[in-house]
Amino acid sequence: MSLIVALQMDPIELIDINGDSSFALGLEASRRGHKLFHYDVNDLSFQDGRVTAYARALTLRHELGNHFSFGEEAKIDLGEEADVILMRQDPPFHMGYITATHILEHIHPKTLVVNDPASVRNAPEKIFLTRFLDLMPPTLITRNRRDVEEFRQEHKDIIVKPLYGNGGAGVFRIRHNDQNLNSLIEMFQEFYPEAFIVQKFLPEVAQGDKRIILVDGEAVGAINRVPLAGEVRSNMHVGGVAQKTEMTAREIQICEAIGPTLRELGLLFVGIDVIGDYLTEINVTSPTGIQEVRRFDGTDIAKILWDAIERKL
Repeated sequence: MSLIVALQMDPIELIDINGDSSFALGLEASRRGHKLFHYDVNDLSFQDGRVTAYARALTLRHELGNHFSFGEEAKIDLGEEADVILMRQDPPFHMGYITATHILEHIHPKTLVVNDPASVRNAPEKIFLTRFLDLMPPTLITRNRRDVEEFRQEHKDIIVKPLYGNGGAGVFRIRHNDQNLNSLIEMFQEFYPEAFIVQKFLPEVAQGDKRIILVDGEAVGAINRVPLAGEVRSNMHVGGVAQKTEMTAREIQICEAIGPTLRELGLLFVGIDVIGDYLTEINVTSPTGIQEVRRFDGTDIAKILWDAIERKL
């Protein structure tokens, strides 16, 4: 099977080839004989029922400083000329991202979009979590100051973060005696038009924030991300350290609980975050971590995902 694969992603010139999951997925596609194209989401268009993009043929190499080359740019009909689209531009989940899902929905599943664009639109990471109340930590989604104050009175030590943020940006820990809560609420209300999210602080984060990758609803690999001393964020680009790990019985239970929903919604490639016994995020927009999993235990999630994609076709 030889496929035409379009990568909708951020500028490939800027990626870290030793950590970027999109790069690993593209390399595996090339090894299988699939032809790659790259386009920026800003070059995506809809007109008269056709979905097009200005794209360039892409060749990938695992060579630092020489990891890609482009062919000539051309306008391609993604509904007629592409077999698979990997929707891999990074969050945040904003109106530009939502618009792209509406456009791609016109050609999916004739052209297989990974992940299903309608499901991506309806499953922002921190809201999708609320489908699984028995798996998540105590959580409040609000813009109301009084509700936040009451939540802190109940749980004492809390985390406040943007509802549609990513990468650990804007994440604050507020303890029971912290006098900055009102100022923080005012800042969130000024800078964000939507509600924000408040959760009970989980001290288990000091031992790590587990990233587990699921392919077609099945757990296929995991890494533990340990925050720096004095830090509550475990994201690797803010200093979190990836470690080899094994899944606990509770983590297996979480994956088994959410797996059927992921399959039903066409969410083929998902990364979840687990702290202690709690599911804290379900990442469906641009999951990462597959290169770290391969380095630690040899599991090649890129191969597993492409096997799943080819089965879908």
